[in-house]
Amino acid sequence: MPDDDPMDVPRVIETMTRALRLQWRSTLQYSTMSATLTGPDGAALAELFREYAGAELADAARLTEKLVALGGTPPTDVPNLTMGSTSATSLAALADGDDETIAALHAVIEHSGQEPRSEALEHLLEHLILRKQQQVDLIRRALSD
Repeated sequence: MPDDDPMDVPRVIETMTRALRLQWRSTLQYSTMSATLTGPDGAALAELFREYAGAELADAARLTEKLVALGGTPPTDVPNLTMGSTSATSLAALADGDDETIAALHAVIEHSGQEPRSEALEHLLEHLILRKQQQVDLIRRALSD
């Protein structure tokens, strides 16, 4: 194990805790949006957003497992959900919230170091970021005219 770039465990725990709070928000946001969007948007996106909510929940569980394995405590508070007054503003708020979550997940990598467990953490985060970015890209495409 290289001694020159060890994992900064306290910073990883700190940044993962922030990311996990936002991940919980994403889980709730997709679940709520799947049931509240109306009109053609609601009909087209309800089932897809239910699938996304399930993926968000699974990712939150993975992050929680890793956080606990590193000695952290899972957060129990969740940032407020943001809903718009129209489908378009709600979708934009959802995409903006996921952009914030993606940035928070990415911020963990900086502190992960170059140990074998660091690589495992980095790959987990990259997988979550990739999946979430695909969701955001779809929402942004849906919003473009």
